[in-house]
Amino acid sequence: MKINFIKKIVNGYNSISLILRIVIGIIVGSLLGIFLSSLNWIGIFGDLFVGALKAIAPVLVFALVSSSLVKGKAKLDRRFGTVIFLYMISTFLASFIAVIASFLFPQTITLVQKADITSAPVGIGQVLKNLLVNAISNPVDAIAKANYIGILTWSVIFGIAMKKIASENTKNLFTEIADGISQIVRGIINLAPFGILGLVFTTVSTNGLGIFKNYGTLILVLVGAMLFMALIVSPAIVAITLKINPYPLVFKCLKESGITAFFTRSSAANIPVNLELCKKLNLDEDMYSVSIPLGATINMDGAAITIAIMTLAAANTLGISYDIGSALILCVLATLGACGASGIAGGSLLLIPLACSLFGISNDIAMQVVGVGFIIGVVQDSMETGLNSASDVLFTATAEYLSWKKQGKTIPKKF
Repeated sequence: MKINFIKKIVNGYNSISLILRIVIGIIVGSLLGIFLSSLNWIGIFGDLFVGALKAIAPVLVFALVSSSLVKGKAKLDRRFGTVIFLYMISTFLASFIAVIASFLFPQTITLVQKADITSAPVGIGQVLKNLLVNAISNPVDAIAKANYIGILTWSVIFGIAMKKIASENTKNLFTEIADGISQIVRGIINLAPFGILGLVFTTVSTNGLGIFKNYGTLILVLVGAMLFMALIVSPAIVAITLKINPYPLVFKCLKESGITAFFTRSSAANIPVNLELCKKLNLDEDMYSVSIPLGATINMDGAAITIAIMTLAAANTLGISYDIGSALILCVLATLGACGASGIAGGSLLLIPLACSLFGISNDIAMQVVGVGFIIGVVQDSMETGLNSASDVLFTATAEYLSWKKQGKTIPKKF
C-alpha cells in the first residue's frame, strides 16, 4: 500500500514539467528565505545538488568524449571549427559591449579592504601557461579536481589510442559505461527543483536585498550588458550564420540551460544539463560531447563582460583617463583572459588585476576591486554563468544546423 502511494507521488512529480517544478522551487525557496531564514538546514539541498553535479560532471565528460572517439564515429570536421570561431567571436563582442556600456554608464566603486587572495595571474603569459599546464596534468588528478582542459586532453588521447586496438565488445562497453553515467546525471537533474530551492533559500536568507542598495548601479550595468549579449548580440550571431529567426532556439537554451546555471553558478556543474539539452535538440553526440566541455572552458561571454566593466570602473574611480584605442586593447585582453578563467580558482574575478595592469593600476588596488566583485558575486556570478552556459549549447546547435543547411536538411523552427 505504502509502495503504491510512493509510486503515485513519484509519477505525479515526474508528470510535471521540469521548468515548472524549478519555478515552484524558486518561489518556495524565496518565501522560506524571507520568513523562515533561521532554518539553515534547508540550504543543504542546494549543497547536495551542486555537489552531486560537480562530482559526476568530470567523469561524464571523460566517458562521453573517450567513448565517442573509441566508437570511431567522432568527426571533428568543419562544425568543430565553426563552434570555436563562434565561441571566440562572441566572447570578443561581449567584452566590446562591456566597454561601450562603461562609456555610456561610467561607474565608480567604493574600495574595500584588500581581498585575501594571492593567486591571481600577473600576465597573459601566465594565463596561457596555466592552460598548457592544466592540459598535461595527471589525468586522475584532472578528473578529481574538475580540470576540464586536462580532462579533454586526456580523454581525446585515450579515445584515439583505444580506437586502434578496441574490439567491438570493448567499444560496446565504453558506450554502456557512458550511457550508465548519463542515466545517473538524468536522475540528479530530475531533482533540480529541490536543489534550487535550497540554493535560493541560502541566497535570500544570507544576502537579502541589501546588496542592491550598496552596489545597485554597478550590478545594473553588469546585468544589463549580459542581458544585451544574451538577447541581442548572440541571437544576431545565430541569425547571420543560419539566416533564420534565432529566438526560439535562444529562449530554449536560456530556459533549459541558463536558468539552471544561474542558480548553480557553475559552468562545470551545468555540463550534464547542457549535454542533455543537446540530446533533446537532436544534435550529433560525437560533436557536442566535445564542444560542450570545451565551451565550459573557453566560451566565457559573461567573464569578458565582468573583467572589462570592473576594470574600467577601477580606472574611473582612480581618475585614470582612457580612449577607445586602449579600450579595444582591453577587449582583446579580456577575451584571452576570459578563456583562461575556468582554469583559475576564483574564475573571472581573478583576471581583473591582469586587465587593471593595462591602465597602470597597482595590484593592491586591483585586489580591492576583486573584493568588491566577491561582494556582488551572488548576482554577477549567477548572471555570468547563466550567459556562458546557455551560449555553449546555442553555438554548438548553430554549428550543427549550419552543417544541416549545407546538406539541404531542414532546420527546426520550434524547439
